[in-house]
Amino acid sequence: MLNNLHKTSADKVAEQLNVIQEAAINNQNIFEKLMDATKVCSLGQITSALFEVGGQYRRNM
Repeated sequence: MLNNLHKTSADKVAEQLNVIQEAAINNQNIFEKLMDATKVCSLGQITSALFEVGGQYRRNM
């Protein structure tokens, strides 16, 4: 299923991930943009894109 998602929407993925990253950088509400991105991007792609611009949360133990 994941491979099918990557094959059918390969041309739209970079655009959607860029939209999410720009919204995160500009401190905008990204919920609507995430909902659009989930139609063409996998959770791993979205997570990686957000880690690139915001870093990864690490809880102090």
